[in-house]
Amino acid sequence: MTEDISPRLGIVVSGSLNKGLSVRLDGTVSVEDIVVGRYVVIAGQKQRFFGMLTDISLEAADPAITFSPPDSTDPFAAEVLAGTGTYGLAHILPLLSIGSAALPEGGPQPVKTVPGHFSAVRLASQADVELVFGPEDSKRFYIGTPLDMETKICLDLEELVKRSNGIFGKSGTGKTFLTRLLLIGMLQKSKAVNLIFDMHNEYGWEGSSERGHKVKALKQFFPSKVAVFTLDEENSKARRVSTDFVVRIGYDELEPEDIALLRETLGLTEPAVEAVYNFARRFGRNWLAKVLALDDDQEIKDLLAELAIHEGTFQNLRRGLGTIRRLPFMVPQVTEKAVARILEYLGRGINVVLEFGRFRDVTAYVLVANILSRRVYDQYQRRMEEAMGADSARPQPLVITIEEAHKFLSPAVASQTIFGTIAREMRKYNVTLLVIDQRPSGIDEEVLSQLGTKITCLLDNERDVDAVLAGVPGKSELKTVLSRLESRQQALIFGHAVPMPAPIKIREYGSAESYRGFVSGDRGEAKHQAQKDIEELWG
Repeated sequence: MTEDISPRLGIVVSGSLNKGLSVRLDGTVSVEDIVVGRYVVIAGQKQRFFGMLTDISLEAADPAITFSPPDSTDPFAAEVLAGTGTYGLAHILPLLSIGSAALPEGGPQPVKTVPGHFSAVRLASQADVELVFGPEDSKRFYIGTPLDMETKICLDLEELVKRSNGIFGKSGTGKTFLTRLLLIGMLQKSKAVNLIFDMHNEYGWEGSSERGHKVKALKQFFPSKVAVFTLDEENSKARRVSTDFVVRIGYDELEPEDIALLRETLGLTEPAVEAVYNFARRFGRNWLAKVLALDDDQEIKDLLAELAIHEGTFQNLRRGLGTIRRLPFMVPQVTEKAVARILEYLGRGINVVLEFGRFRDVTAYVLVANILSRRVYDQYQRRMEEAMGADSARPQPLVITIEEAHKFLSPAVASQTIFGTIAREMRKYNVTLLVIDQRPSGIDEEVLSQLGTKITCLLDNERDVDAVLAGVPGKSELKTVLSRLESRQQALIFGHAVPMPAPIKIREYGSAESYRGFVSGDRGEAKHQAQKDIEELWG
C-alpha cells in the first residue's frame, strides 16, 4: 500500500457517484491552501479512490453566524469558531479505483461506487500520481506535471495514435508549443509517422517562442526522421531553411470537391459550385485548365447553353477560379507529383512537414491540405487492404496534423472533406488526425465526439467549452477546473491516452534542460549535436 505521507484534508460527509463527494475540511486545514485541480486519495473501507478537487466553499454550522459574524478585529473569536461553527467544504470528483493495497489487475479502474461516510481524504502523494499515470517509458511520453507537484504526467502514445485527437485553446495559450511537444513524443517513441500541414512555419526547422526568440523544431531535433517540404521556396531560402522538396499542384489535381470546400472563401454561389461538377463531367480531369482557357465569347455562350449554366453563374465561378490561378504554386502541369514524394518519405518512416511560407491565407491552406490528404489517404487505404488480403505487414500508423480545423470540419463541410471521413472511421486504415483549433464549437459535433484524446488550454467562450466537454462524465466539475487554468502553459487533458482527466502545467520548451530531454531517446550523432547546440545557445 502507498505510504500515507501526504496531509489529511478532511472526511467525506455526503455525495453521490454522479455528482461527486462533499468533504468537510479539518479545522487545521486552511481553505486558502486548497487549489482546484489538485489530486486527492480517499481511503474507503474496502478500496482506495483517486479523485480531483473541483470546488471549494465556505460553510457555517449555524446560519446565524453569517448574519452576525464575530468581530473581525478579534482573531481569537474567529479561531474559536473555525472548524466548529464555520468550516470549509471541498467538492471531490472520484474518478478511479486504485485498489486497497496495490494497483488492481489491469491498472486503475473507473469508479463504480463511492466511499462511505467519514472516509478520510488526503492530498495525493507523488507515489500515488505515478501509480495512476505510470512512468515515462517506451510507450509513455512526459507531457507535463500536476498543477501543484513536480511528478510527471505521461501520455500513452500507443492509445493516442489509435484515434484522432484534438488540441484546443484560445489564441495565445500555447497550442503550437503543445502540438510541437506531442509531435516530438511521437517521433521520440516512433509510435506513428506524421504528415504536418504547417500553416505558420512552426514545426519544421524552427519556430518562435512566446518571448520572441527562436526555438528549434522537429527537423533540428530529429534530422534523420523529418523531411521539410515547402510551397514557397523563396521564403524558405530567406529563412535559411534547407528543404527536401518544393511542392507544386497541377491543375489536373483539382477536383470539384476541392472547389466545393472553398465555396465561402472564394465567394461562390451554389449554382457556381454545381457548374464545377458539370464542367468536370464535360472535360474530365483537365476541366480547370480548359475553363480558364475559355476566351471566345461565342464558344463560351454555346458551352453554357449546352450545360444549362447561367452567364452570371459562370462569371462568379471564373472570379473564384482566378483566385486559385493566382496562387504561385498552382501550375498547369507538374513534372513530379507531391503525393508520390510524400508517400515515399512516409513509407520509409520519415515524417513530413509541409511549410506554407508566405501563403498563410485560408484558401491556400484548405486547398492544399485537402488535395494532398485525400490522395495520401487513398494510397493508405489501398495498401492497408492489400496487406490485409495478403496477411502481411500493415503500413505504419499515420497522423495528419491540421490547423484551423473548423475550416475542414464544420457541420456544413465535414461530410465533404477527407478529414471528416478519417475522423469518423477511427483508424480503419491506420490514418488518424491531430486537429488544432481555437474554435471547437465550429467543428461538427459528430467529429468532436470521435476524438479519442483532447488537450484543452484556456477557452473563454462558453460554446467552445461546452463543445469540448460534451459527453464527458463530470462535465460541470471539469468546466470549473478548465475555467481556472492560467492563460499560458496550462491545459486539461482527458480521453483514451490518460487514465483520468488531468489538469497540467505543460512541460517546458526552449531551455537547455528541456532540449536535452527531447533528444535523450536519440543516439549517436544527434545526441552529440544536441550537446553542442546546448553549449552554443545557453553557454
